[in-house]
Amino acid sequence: MRAVAARVTRASVVVDGETVGQIAEPGLLVLLGVHVDDTAEKAAVMARKLHEMRILRDEQSCATSGAPLLIVSQFTLYGETRKGRRPSWTAAARPEHAEPLVEATVAALRARGARVETGRFGAMMAVESVNDGPFTVLLDI
Repeated sequence: MRAVAARVTRASVVVDGETVGQIAEPGLLVLLGVHVDDTAEKAAVMARKLHEMRILRDEQSCATSGAPLLIVSQFTLYGETRKGRRPSWTAAARPEHAEPLVEATVAALRARGARVETGRFGAMMAVESVNDGPFTVLLDI
């Protein structure tokens, strides 16, 4: 799994004019990609890492501060761009494999007590955020 976690002061996801997920306070906007070889175990590890990573202000984590997370599925994180002019998506998991693992990550976060909002898997989403810092990290599990 691969995630881009951005510290934000607020973020939202809109699908067809409807806000489907938003955080209106400081937290993390997480773009989450699933690799073809990913497993439920990796989803659990990603959830723990996102929840406990100390990247919020004053070296806080979502676990210690109670800050919310907005999780947005993003298959394009596995786009291969080393050759040619068009990305290859062969490393990105197919939707039938990826969606359950995105849901498993969200469920594992919630089981840890995290406040989690989400986008809508497979939808064309308009994602808005106000970066804090900016402070953005890449996680590969």
